[in-house]
Amino acid sequence: MKQHGGPSRRIPPGAPGHPRPAEERFNGSALPARRREETRPGQNRGLAAPRHAESAAKVVFLYEDEDLVAVSKPAGLPVIAPEGSRARSLLDIVSARIRERNPKGRAAVVHRIDRDTSGLLIFAKSAKAKRAFMENWDSLVLERRYVALVEGTMADTEGRYESWLAENRGGEVYVADRETRGAKRAVTQWQLLASGNGLSLLELRLETGRKHQIRVQLAAAGHPVCGDQKYGRARDPLGRLALHATGLTLIQPFTKERLELTSPPPYGFKAAFRITTGPASEPAAGRKPRRFSAR
Repeated sequence: MKQHGGPSRRIPPGAPGHPRPAEERFNGSALPARRREETRPGQNRGLAAPRHAESAAKVVFLYEDEDLVAVSKPAGLPVIAPEGSRARSLLDIVSARIRERNPKGRAAVVHRIDRDTSGLLIFAKSAKAKRAFMENWDSLVLERRYVALVEGTMADTEGRYESWLAENRGGEVYVADRETRGAKRAVTQWQLLASGNGLSLLELRLETGRKHQIRVQLAAAGHPVCGDQKYGRARDPLGRLALHATGLTLIQPFTKERLELTSPPPYGFKAAFRITTGPASEPAAGRKPRRFSAR
């Protein structure tokens, strides 16, 4: 992983812009019914408003082998349907794809992103593959990158957020003292890609993978993710949470092949303001990976 030389910022508990643990939780709108043709690859659609309109976009299948499936999902589509809900989930769609070749097959979840976040995920195609990922996640997954459209102008061009995160009984995450029971260390590197119109476009690399890590740390730093009604209460130029899982580099657990998966953010991320694209990310050194990108 590329290490940035910018300042490291430790986010203190109770930082401005961060919600208190007891704040009222936001209940998102229900996901509309989904159709079978959404199991086919399609184009990313990232145009603004109304909220969750992007969930009508199609799931893009990026890569598949004997052990795993990689997809890019639209915002508004849950990875797993909430308990008691009949709404179709990404798990259902990927499982349907697998059963086209293996009637007894089913996808297995090995990691998640939020319903309102778009972008990359991988699924295992067997219990053996799931166990391999779950037991060796830190060594197999080399890099996870996100793009976020945030409120405000960044003081630097790159940096690093480090804080301790805890979760209250309502499922809301907040910045806590290190000594807080259940608190976990969270570290995120960020790089400014562009700014304008009171907004900033960031690329973020996770050093740790805590629940709501990016959203909470950015809100606590005074730069909430646009459209984040749970943590940020920020501007909403896209009619959705402006967070996209854009890059995932991993080692296939059985073939040991290095895979580099890419899903560019929907059009609306750059259309929200006039921008000049900043420095591009440098490719990882070593053996040349196989690259798979949503177009």
